Amino acid sequence: MKILMLTPYLPYPLHSGGQIRTYNLLKNLSQKHQITLFSFIRSDEEKQYINELKKFCYQVKVFLRRRPWDIRNLLLAAFTPYPFLVSIYLSRKLKQAIAYELSVGNYDLIHAETFYVMPNLPKTNSVPTLLVEQTIEYLVYQKFVETTRLWFLKPLLYLDVIKIKLWEKFFWRQAAWLAAMSESDKKIMQQQVAKKLKINIVANGVDTQFFTQPSSIRQANSTVLFVGNFKWLPNKDAAKFLVNQIWPKILAKLPSAKLLIVGRNPTPDILKLDQAPRVTVKSDVADIRPVLKSASVLLAPIRNGRGTKYKVLEAMASGLPVVTTKLGIEGINCQDSVLVAETSSGLAAKTIKVLSNNQLSRYLAAKAKKIVYAQYNWPIISHQLDTIYQNLGKIKL
Repeated sequence: MKILMLTPYLPYPLHSGGQIRTYNLLKNLSQKHQITLFSFIRSDEEKQYINELKKFCYQVKVFLRRRPWDIRNLLLAAFTPYPFLVSIYLSRKLKQAIAYELSVGNYDLIHAETFYVMPNLPKTNSVPTLLVEQTIEYLVYQKFVETTRLWFLKPLLYLDVIKIKLWEKFFWRQAAWLAAMSESDKKIMQQQVAKKLKINIVANGVDTQFFTQPSSIRQANSTVLFVGNFKWLPNKDAAKFLVNQIWPKILAKLPSAKLLIVGRNPTPDILKLDQAPRVTVKSDVADIRPVLKSASVLLAPIRNGRGTKYKVLEAMASGLPVVTTKLGIEGINCQDSVLVAETSSGLAAKTIKVLSNNQLSRYLAAKAKKIVYAQYNWPIISHQLDTIYQNLGKIKL
């Protein structure tokens, strides 16, 4: 099939969850389909990565995204129905390029990653569109507004959340097919829209070959690991929750334990977390595998943000035991292979339990690894997406 894929980021290098997802899907789906990729970039420096994507794509075209605080974005968000998130990705050049490509390309379908690239589609588009929702955006922003200390901005921020919700629901209705990351996301989408939606669950995956670790018993070094990209607000919240409320409880029982926080784009408030006892913060680690191998347990106290968490899948694939919340394993069929709690006391107790029981640690690691290899490797996930492609190919608009 001939597919036009639209992404709000260039899917390389593999720095974010979205980039990891799209890159691996391209790598697998390009074996069966001819894919043209249109992507936003943040700077011209990203053009150096285009050749890597041309290994899998028939053609790759990039479009420079405005900086978030560009005055045009602020004006659009303030004086038009568009929320701030959508205004950033409005592009006349992209809209013209898509219209031209569809007029000459004879495409079978459009694959849009995230709803906020969809305003750039022509209104008279006759090609069926698959919209992949990596998360339900309005819920992420709504949670942020509810917990922000910037009380004087709350009315404006709530207005923007309402706009996000309206546009997100609008494009759910516009798409010929939808892909959600989890069953709970799918239910929310169905509840929010009166129209009967065609929704498949296509969870995130993991490169099982890349994360395979040699079979060896982990050293009992009591190292707790947190991993996350700090551009994502839920990761910042989780790291602070861990250090301020969970970590003191762990140290009280295991004073020799260590906490390692690893992630890209740490802000000053995240870097300051290493001032807490026995806490180390590292940024921009080139290869996460040695870090995963050196740790005793991954602790992911996620309280906000939907979709499958790569940090959890990567730990499971590496044979590293996981302690997390229900949100942390959303979209993953774990079957008692991770320990789950919601409160700081519960998360601390479960982490202490893993650190204190080698037999339990090995059991959780082995069971989780088996599940990931059987259900969440990229060829399996790509096949699920390909099934949607085949169904969409039969639709005539």
